[in-house]
Amino acid sequence: MAEPIDTAAQARHLHTTLGPLGARDVGLVLPHEHLLVDFRPADSPGFAQADPAEFASVVEPLLAGAAAAGVTALVECTPPGLGRRVDLVLDVSRRTGVPVVVATGVYREPWVPDWVYGASDDELEAWMHRELTEGVDGSGVLAGFIKISAAEDGIRPVEERVVRAAARAAARTGALVGSHTTNGDVVLGQIDLAVAEGLAPDRFLSIHTQTITDPALRQAIVDRGAWIEFDDVGQGDDTRTLELVLGSLEAGQAGQVLLSHDAGWFDPALPGGGTPRPFTDLTGSFLPALRAAGVDADVVDDLCVRNPFRAFAR
Repeated sequence: MAEPIDTAAQARHLHTTLGPLGARDVGLVLPHEHLLVDFRPADSPGFAQADPAEFASVVEPLLAGAAAAGVTALVECTPPGLGRRVDLVLDVSRRTGVPVVVATGVYREPWVPDWVYGASDDELEAWMHRELTEGVDGSGVLAGFIKISAAEDGIRPVEERVVRAAARAAARTGALVGSHTTNGDVVLGQIDLAVAEGLAPDRFLSIHTQTITDPALRQAIVDRGAWIEFDDVGQGDDTRTLELVLGSLEAGQAGQVLLSHDAGWFDPALPGGGTPRPFTDLTGSFLPALRAAGVDADVVDDLCVRNPFRAFAR
């Protein structure tokens, strides 16, 4: 019997450096990677700067390797304040033919850009909305989602303003709000704030869910209707991550789970951009381990093909 067509998904698109892509245009998608990150203060000499040729020499092999491993699109999760460079990303994406989704949004303190503190709530929302609908930094590339964060000990005032503005911009556009927040209680608080501003819970993603050690908190996030993401594949021994994913599948969460590496990237603070990690461990070792543990091919396609498209497309 033919698989039923998800007509809602067919009408949506993944917004990338190479234009909008429909569900039939993409296969395996990596939902959390980086091509350039700079964790230094924004007033540091050389912040977010990179020679285009040097950047390409580091990043193009990463993208080419991912494509050779079967990756059809990649989400670049660097927001403003951490060195977002859509111009450089666009160039290597065109050179390699790998579509890249870029982010708008605001990270947590102390990486909140100075201008955010002086902006009104309406101005924050309008800025994110423009990047989602008109493009980023004059590049013509639409931001594909909103990246936010929060402190581990609670949501600080500026971070609450960002959550609310992001939720309103996302509700207007259908965009996903992804949050780098490793305290499960804080994630639930962010979801409550976002829903109060009109965001559908399935437009919220809990990034780095592997750091939330309490399974009850992970289940609570899923029960709210949000996505969860295990994105440390290849960062070390994947045994625990494999156990977490298998546990989520056993708990019936397959329709809300995403998998990625949180790998890369060019670091302008390091000589030559540093030593990046590849985007190939998921396909090279992790998915074979899932299959060996008895996860069938259709579920693997949910985790790596259908779920990331459903999460990020709008």
